[in-house]
Amino acid sequence: MRYVIAVLALVGAVVSGLALQVHYTVATTPCSINEKWDCGVVNHSSYSLISGIPVALIGMAGYLGLVWLGLARQRAVLTLAAVAGLAFALYLAHIERDILGTWCLHCVISLADIALITLMGLIWLIVGAVQRQRRRW
Repeated sequence: MRYVIAVLALVGAVVSGLALQVHYTVATTPCSINEKWDCGVVNHSSYSLISGIPVALIGMAGYLGLVWLGLARQRAVLTLAAVAGLAFALYLAHIERDILGTWCLHCVISLADIALITLMGLIWLIVGAVQRQRRRW
Protein backbone atom coordinates (compact mmCIF):
# COMPACT_ATOMS: atom_id res chain seq x y z
CA MET A 1 0.00 0.00 0.00
CA ARG A 2 2.78 2.44 0.88
CA TYR A 3 4.39 2.03 -2.52
CA VAL A 4 1.13 2.80 -4.30
CA ILE A 5 0.70 5.90 -2.14
CA ALA A 6 4.30 6.91 -2.89
CA VAL A 7 3.75 6.52 -6.64
CA LEU A 8 0.51 8.52 -6.47
CA ALA A 9 2.33 11.23 -4.53
CA LEU A 10 5.07 11.30 -7.17
CA VAL A 11 2.36 11.74 -9.81
CA GLY A 12 1.02 14.64 -7.76
CA ALA A 13 4.48 16.20 -7.59
CA VAL A 14 4.81 15.96 -11.38
CA VAL A 15 1.35 17.49 -11.93
CA SER A 16 2.21 20.27 -9.49
CA GLY A 17 5.44 20.80 -11.40
CA LEU A 18 3.45 21.21 -14.61
CA ALA A 19 1.24 23.77 -12.88
CA LEU A 20 4.37 25.56 -11.64
CA GLN A 21 5.65 25.67 -15.21
CA VAL A 22 2.38 27.32 -16.26
CA HIS A 23 2.77 29.80 -13.39
CA TYR A 24 6.08 31.00 -14.82
CA THR A 25 5.04 30.81 -18.49
CA VAL A 26 3.65 33.80 -20.35
CA ALA A 27 2.81 31.83 -23.52
CA THR A 28 -0.46 30.01 -24.10
CA THR A 29 -0.31 26.56 -22.53
CA PRO A 30 -1.76 23.29 -23.85
CA CYS A 31 -4.25 23.15 -20.99
CA SER A 32 -5.79 26.47 -22.06
CA ILE A 33 -8.79 24.81 -23.67
CA ASN A 34 -11.53 27.47 -23.49
CA GLU A 35 -12.83 30.18 -21.13
CA LYS A 36 -13.90 27.56 -18.54
CA TRP A 37 -10.68 25.48 -18.70
CA ASP A 38 -7.56 27.64 -18.66
CA CYS A 39 -4.59 26.82 -16.43
CA GLY A 40 -3.00 30.16 -17.27
CA VAL A 41 -5.88 32.15 -15.79
CA VAL A 42 -5.75 30.11 -12.58
CA ASN A 43 -1.96 29.97 -12.24
CA HIS A 44 -1.51 33.69 -12.95
CA SER A 45 -4.26 34.84 -10.58
CA SER A 46 -3.58 36.45 -7.23
CA TYR A 47 -4.76 33.19 -5.63
CA SER A 48 -1.78 31.30 -7.11
CA LEU A 49 0.57 32.74 -4.49
CA ILE A 50 0.74 32.45 -0.71
CA SER A 51 3.16 34.94 0.82
CA GLY A 52 4.90 35.18 -2.55
CA ILE A 53 5.30 31.40 -2.90
CA PRO A 54 3.52 29.72 -5.81
CA VAL A 55 0.79 27.34 -4.64
CA ALA A 56 2.08 24.80 -7.18
CA LEU A 57 5.50 24.82 -5.46
CA ILE A 58 3.81 24.25 -2.11
CA GLY A 59 1.95 21.35 -3.73
CA MET A 60 5.18 19.84 -5.03
CA ALA A 61 6.74 20.03 -1.58
CA GLY A 62 3.62 18.54 0.01
CA TYR A 63 3.52 15.63 -2.41
CA LEU A 64 7.23 14.92 -1.92
CA GLY A 65 6.60 14.96 1.83
CA LEU A 66 3.85 12.39 1.32
CA VAL A 67 6.28 10.20 -0.65
CA TRP A 68 8.70 10.30 2.28
CA LEU A 69 5.97 9.65 4.88
CA GLY A 70 4.68 6.69 2.90
CA LEU A 71 8.07 5.10 2.44
CA ALA A 72 8.88 5.74 6.12
CA ARG A 73 5.65 3.92 7.09
CA GLN A 74 4.27 6.95 8.91
CA ARG A 75 0.63 5.96 8.46
CA ALA A 76 -1.00 8.39 10.87
CA VAL A 77 1.09 11.42 9.91
CA LEU A 78 0.67 10.66 6.21
CA THR A 79 -3.09 10.38 6.61
CA LEU A 80 -3.29 13.66 8.55
CA ALA A 81 -1.11 15.40 5.96
CA ALA A 82 -3.23 13.99 3.12
CA VAL A 83 -6.44 15.17 4.80
CA ALA A 84 -4.91 18.65 5.16
CA GLY A 85 -3.82 18.55 1.52
CA LEU A 86 -7.30 17.48 0.44
CA ALA A 87 -8.91 20.28 2.44
CA PHE A 88 -6.58 22.81 0.81
CA ALA A 89 -7.24 21.37 -2.66
CA LEU A 90 -10.99 21.62 -2.05
CA TYR A 91 -10.53 25.25 -1.00
CA LEU A 92 -8.61 25.91 -4.22
CA ALA A 93 -11.36 24.19 -6.23
CA HIS A 94 -13.85 26.55 -4.57
CA ILE A 95 -11.75 29.50 -5.73
CA GLU A 96 -11.62 28.12 -9.26
CA ARG A 97 -15.36 27.48 -9.42
CA ASP A 98 -16.85 30.34 -7.43
CA ILE A 99 -14.35 33.19 -7.77
CA LEU A 100 -12.34 32.71 -10.96
CA GLY A 101 -14.99 30.81 -12.89
CA THR A 102 -12.18 28.91 -14.60
CA TRP A 103 -10.77 25.45 -13.96
CA CYS A 104 -7.15 24.34 -14.24
CA LEU A 105 -6.75 20.82 -15.62
CA HIS A 106 -3.60 20.29 -13.54
CA CYS A 107 -5.41 21.39 -10.41
CA VAL A 108 -8.35 19.06 -11.02
CA ILE A 109 -5.98 16.14 -11.60
CA SER A 110 -4.14 17.07 -8.40
CA LEU A 111 -7.45 17.20 -6.51
CA ALA A 112 -8.35 13.70 -7.70
CA ASP A 113 -4.84 12.50 -6.81
CA ILE A 114 -4.86 13.87 -3.25
CA ALA A 115 -8.40 12.50 -2.75
CA LEU A 116 -7.17 9.05 -3.76
CA ILE A 117 -4.08 9.36 -1.55
CA THR A 118 -6.29 10.39 1.38
CA LEU A 119 -8.61 7.43 0.85
CA MET A 120 -5.68 5.02 0.57
CA GLY A 121 -4.06 6.58 3.63
CA LEU A 122 -7.22 6.03 5.64
CA ILE A 123 -7.45 2.42 4.47
CA TRP A 124 -3.76 1.87 5.26
CA LEU A 125 -4.26 3.36 8.72
CA ILE A 126 -7.29 1.16 9.44
CA VAL A 127 -5.58 -1.98 8.11
CA GLY A 128 -2.58 -1.26 10.35
CA ALA A 129 -4.81 -0.80 13.39
CA VAL A 130 -6.64 -4.06 12.67
CA GLN A 131 -3.33 -5.91 12.23
CA ARG A 132 -2.00 -4.56 15.53
CA GLN A 133 -5.22 -5.55 17.25
CA ARG A 134 -5.01 -9.11 15.88
CA ARG A 135 -1.42 -9.48 17.09
CA ARG A 136 -2.57 -8.62 20.61
CA TRP A 137 -4.97 -11.56 20.58
